[in-house]
Amino acid sequence: MELFVFVVAAAMILAGAIGVVVRSHPVHAALSLILTLFGVAVMFVAQEAHFLAAVQVIVYAGAIVVLFLFVIMLLGVDRTEDIKTEPFKVQRPLAVIVGLGVIGLVTAAVVASRDVVSSRGSGLVTPDMADPDSNIRQLSRSVFGDYVVAFEVTSVLLVVAVVGTVLLTRRVKPVVEKAS
Repeated sequence: MELFVFVVAAAMILAGAIGVVVRSHPVHAALSLILTLFGVAVMFVAQEAHFLAAVQVIVYAGAIVVLFLFVIMLLGVDRTEDIKTEPFKVQRPLAVIVGLGVIGLVTAAVVASRDVVSSRGSGLVTPDMADPDSNIRQLSRSVFGDYVVAFEVTSVLLVVAVVGTVLLTRRVKPVVEKAS
């Protein structure tokens, strides 16, 4: 049963990720992103990380994707653009270089972590079974203690991004001057 859940969740993640990249309509790409995020949530449930699964669905699939859709709708998806004209000529070659760099980094990370994966997680910290809420307490101490400034700065940046998007996409009505 675990193998079946893993295969289905992995298929959801892969199909959604490919859909995000391949889809030309931004709303369809955002819906594919939701499929990917739900697949990750299923993986969290399979690993018995129920809190992370709930956060995945509520925060990412709920709030962040709704924010994406809000911005997409504000920008106007009904306008068509000519993709043959590039405003920045260096953009595509730079994207290829960055993509190759990311592939190299992921490959290096996989090669470097072979020993950890092969030891089947012998260095992983297991939760204390006497206190099942210890993980949640430790997470809350980290988020609202050590990283509270980063947490708040991130929330301010998201609000500024939404306000900036609204201001940039607002259409200004032309002022008609009266002839005297």
